[in-house]
Amino acid sequence: MKIDILSLFPEMFDGVLHSSILKKAAEKGKVEYNVINFREFSDSKHKTVDDYPYGGGAGMVLKPQPVFDAVEQAKASSASSHPRVILMCPQGERYSQKKAEELAAEEHLIFICGHYEGYDERIREQLVTDEISIGDFVLTGGELAAMVVTDSVVRLLPDVLGNEESPVLDSFSSGLLEHPHYTRPAEFRGLKVPDVLLSGNHRFIEEWRNKESLKRTWERRPDLLEDYPLSNQQKAWLEEWKKERDS
Repeated sequence: MKIDILSLFPEMFDGVLHSSILKKAAEKGKVEYNVINFREFSDSKHKTVDDYPYGGGAGMVLKPQPVFDAVEQAKASSASSHPRVILMCPQGERYSQKKAEELAAEEHLIFICGHYEGYDERIREQLVTDEISIGDFVLTGGELAAMVVTDSVVRLLPDVLGNEESPVLDSFSSGLLEHPHYTRPAEFRGLKVPDVLLSGNHRFIEEWRNKESLKRTWERRPDLLEDYPLSNQQKAWLEEWKKERDS
């Protein structure tokens, strides 16, 4: 996969892309990063990339020309005939694990990180394939949001995490939150690991994990269960917990 990131502050990505899993993914040849300062594409004498909005109003708006030229250059070197061009924007689709899995299947992603008051609308209309928001709040720019999306996508690429089951079992990948985890020692300050996890019985362990995953989702994110296809066993567990809660 190739990931191009258009930003006015490319130095913000140095630590993120060259650390931990993102760094290892690049070293394994699973992903190639390219951070582009689109100010360099400005055709103005002073390399300006923003201007006052027509009709008046507060703040400055990113001009189309530098962004168009930067995206077009990124596309020219693409192995994909239809790279995804992603605008990081609070007006966009709320980001989810499902979206991360969708993007992880692509060959080429191009992120546009804005600053100032907003983007010239022609950028949205002519360049962008996806608009993504990581939550209902506003950041100073799109850089931090692009880092979040990049991290969530790259870790899903084959052989990046080393354990094929890891991304599959993550919270949200199955539609439920992940079950609790324990490690050594079996007892710490009087707190014991559940006996079932020490039993060696894989069927019982899997049942415990499924049950705890469902319970944690029901307690913390019941909205995720609204469209979740519950099995008869899961329905029975939910009824049991509701009775205990209401008793």
